[in-house]
Amino acid sequence: MIRPSIHFAGTAVLVALSLPLMQASAQTQVPAAPAATTLAAPAPAAAPVFPKPDPKNFTASSPTKETVDAFLTASWGYEDSRIWQVQAILKTPVEGISKVLILVGDKTGKEKPAVLQFFALPDGKHIIAADDIVAFGEKPFADFRAQLQQQAAGPYRGAASKDLEMVEFADFQCPHCKEAQANMDKLAVDFPKARIVFENDPIASIHPQSVTAASYGVCVASLGGSTAFFQFAAAVFDGQDGLATADGATLTLNSAVTKAGLDPGKVAACAATPATKESVDATVKLAVDLGIKQVPIVVINGRSVPANVPYEILKKIVEYQAKMDGITL
Repeated sequence: MIRPSIHFAGTAVLVALSLPLMQASAQTQVPAAPAATTLAAPAPAAAPVFPKPDPKNFTASSPTKETVDAFLTASWGYEDSRIWQVQAILKTPVEGISKVLILVGDKTGKEKPAVLQFFALPDGKHIIAADDIVAFGEKPFADFRAQLQQQAAGPYRGAASKDLEMVEFADFQCPHCKEAQANMDKLAVDFPKARIVFENDPIASIHPQSVTAASYGVCVASLGGSTAFFQFAAAVFDGQDGLATADGATLTLNSAVTKAGLDPGKVAACAATPATKESVDATVKLAVDLGIKQVPIVVINGRSVPANVPYEILKKIVEYQAKMDGITL
């Protein structure tokens, strides 16, 4: 689900995963590989042969070709078939801003090679791609990872260690978030060393009962701990249709609280307090600070991925990110 108040046109350019389905992603930190286009020729396809780069097209001192390659390896390296070549790093009329051109293709030859373009900013840590500013560098996800290690304080399951941390941002009234729970459950089983955190990101403009549901969740976690919270969350997602109206939401949430072993009256009273509102507002702000514009998202050691992508892709990205961060699974 997309926040309608946020401009979203650049997302397809920024998606880290080069699959059409991934264009449902929220904030990501790398330009997307060009969309797949099947070649019409019936003959067996072959990997594209890129033209040799002209040294005259490397007029900017920063970023270096090595930095760009490292950035793309961090972003696309999980995808075995993706190939690219840095074709130009050019000075622009603006001091410190460089234009980077990359040829992107597929080893199987099933995609037409295409040109990816972005502008590297003077700080060396960001680029402009389409109409978005994106984290850049050899380790583009490191700053977001550190931020979440400090600020993602929601209920969690799995390991206490934050070495491999997956932070899910979700809205209890969002159908896609409900669908994503199967993936999150599989991640918990397949990666027992991971810490999987839940953070509320209700989109009230679309889902009027989502803030109330988030408030109840905050109080369930506060009164009953993480185990109670995930029991509550599973029950709310299962009964999501009941959140369509205010009266239905009350019944659905109270039922979920009871299933989590807590007193609905106490949780409702807690949910109505200013402190609980501040807690929900804080997690929404955290999502905004991370550039998240849509749910469901799972941030894997700082790397944002749609939580409802095919599980085999999601698992592959987790394994790759763990490897990049030197984590033994």
